[in-house]
Amino acid sequence: MSSKIKPIKSVSLVEQVEQRILEFLKENRFKSGDSLPGEIELAENLGVSRNIVRESLSRLRMFGVVESKKRKGMFIAEPDILSGIERIMDPELLGEEAMQHIFELRLVLEVGMSELLFIRKNNSDIDNLNEIVDREANDPLCKTDIKTRLAYEIEFHSYLYKMSGNGTLNRFQSMLLPVFHYMMQQESRSSARPVRGTISHKDLVETLRNGTAYEFRENMRNHLTPHFSKLS
Repeated sequence: MSSKIKPIKSVSLVEQVEQRILEFLKENRFKSGDSLPGEIELAENLGVSRNIVRESLSRLRMFGVVESKKRKGMFIAEPDILSGIERIMDPELLGEEAMQHIFELRLVLEVGMSELLFIRKNNSDIDNLNEIVDREANDPLCKTDIKTRLAYEIEFHSYLYKMSGNGTLNRFQSMLLPVFHYMMQQESRSSARPVRGTISHKDLVETLRNGTAYEFRENMRNHLTPHFSKLS
């Protein structure tokens, strides 16, 4: 019986005030650009010191929920949903399990964005992809140098994210690059011979030009076979 009792979470006063301010903003339907009550008013209404309110607002500012304007006070900001993740997306800070999970997320995104690509693709984008493929095919270092091969891999897949026309998706991909780079290097050092897919970058471009979203999704899954084969 006792094993089912959940422990009480210890929440600091600053965190409680932060949460109450967020609830207040939601309850009163504050929107981007609206001004917040002053620190003194918030402190009096919440029954805490001004320092506690200031620290809570500082945390909300760090998360991009509010912003301060000189001589005008605090205002609701358009939240930057990726800012917190951006600060820690570094292989030096993340553990192996976290990086593996992030890498798997990237695989899911690349297989899953086929519909967006087919809705928003144009001839110019496909020509640009084809130019990357041609440079890759004519670069002799691709066969012997992992850094060169990785550079083309990143350039090609980064352009696919750009083609999606989704700013959040494109920015998220840029944030994942250090982890992607790290995981690719780890794979290159493995003594086990990777399972290879049969679909190349050139095949993917041809599918984008003449195929369907479904065919592209299946071909991308095949192209990423070396990475999916390592999942358990």
